[in-house]
Amino acid sequence: MEDFSQLLIDNKEKIIERWLEKVCEDSRVESTDGLSRRAIIDHLNYVLTALATVLANNREDDFPAIVEASLSHGILRAEQGYDASEIAREYHLFRQVIFSTLEEYLLKASAAEVIRAMRSIDSVVDEAITQCFDSYTQQRIDELENLQNQLSLHNQELTRFVRASQENLSFLAHELKSPLTSIIGYSDLFLRIQRTNAEVKSTYGNLEHIDRVLNSGRKLLRLINNALEISRLESGETKLKLEPINPRELIEEVHNMLKPSLGNKNLEIKINCQKAPKQVVTDTLKLQQVITNLLSNAIRYTESGKIEINCETVDESRWNIEVSDTGIGISEEDLLNIFNPYYRAAPNSKSCVIDGTGLGLAIVSQLVTIIKGEIKVDSKLGDGSTFNVILPLEIENNYQF
Repeated sequence: MEDFSQLLIDNKEKIIERWLEKVCEDSRVESTDGLSRRAIIDHLNYVLTALATVLANNREDDFPAIVEASLSHGILRAEQGYDASEIAREYHLFRQVIFSTLEEYLLKASAAEVIRAMRSIDSVVDEAITQCFDSYTQQRIDELENLQNQLSLHNQELTRFVRASQENLSFLAHELKSPLTSIIGYSDLFLRIQRTNAEVKSTYGNLEHIDRVLNSGRKLLRLINNALEISRLESGETKLKLEPINPRELIEEVHNMLKPSLGNKNLEIKINCQKAPKQVVTDTLKLQQVITNLLSNAIRYTESGKIEINCETVDESRWNIEVSDTGIGISEEDLLNIFNPYYRAAPNSKSCVIDGTGLGLAIVSQLVTIIKGEIKVDSKLGDGSTFNVILPLEIENNYQF
């Protein structure tokens, strides 16, 4: 008689490694991009241990470890930005790997042993999926409520900003209208569902709708944050927080953060930091925002080809970051205005959809000025763009903006 419980324990590492390989290769689980091995594996070890316990005790209702592990897994996957379909695919591959690993042993066992083992494995995996989706859904709903709270807190400051700057009110209202309408309708609906019907909220269709609400909410929050940021920068309501940092590490961090946004684009990002200074003294958050905005712009407006990030020491007191791309480029006329708030260059390609507010480069320009640098751009329509930011190696501690 085969002891499938012990076989699972003996093959646990093999199952985990096979599953990890399949998940990372599966094009339907895109959210693994940029995640560490540990972050992807997460709860798998606990579920396999619980499965071995169930097989050993022959009790399919003994699931406390599975419940605990899967609840944590659902929360983590929501925080990592997984779609519901990606989680379902993970568990589908998990089930496949377990059976393929145990196949040679199942073929040697009796029919009764095989049936019992397969029922127990299916029961454990099904329970893990159920608990994972419950916690995933609740985390999404909690995020939705938190998003509503953030939007409410921003409302007063946004109102003050709009009153102080009427010139761009019409444009800003147009940009906010669509996501705001979606949020109001869907969020009210699903928060009512949560309070009145616990079963309905866990359906796959509802998870898709919640994702739509959250995506619209994030877009709206990004628009508001950008509008408030440019308002604060223009009014001088910002202070420097100086600290020594390694610019190469910061560039790598931004690159890893934005890598998933490449999606299916045939686009390569190259980083050249061999001549970069080992340390600079600047405001880390402001510098990070500059690099993030420039790189995300390059990704947005480049469908194929490459993006290069070069960093090097210029002289004994200065260093620079250069972000170049092979994207749609900028016309000579637009080059005169791209750093102005709310200005958006007209697209020259149907494949590149302009969906921003025209605040990204305005914010970059303001931030570069604050950290005592200068920004230059060289671009030709249809022939890519190069943004060059020159900064001091050290900002004096007595510098005040």
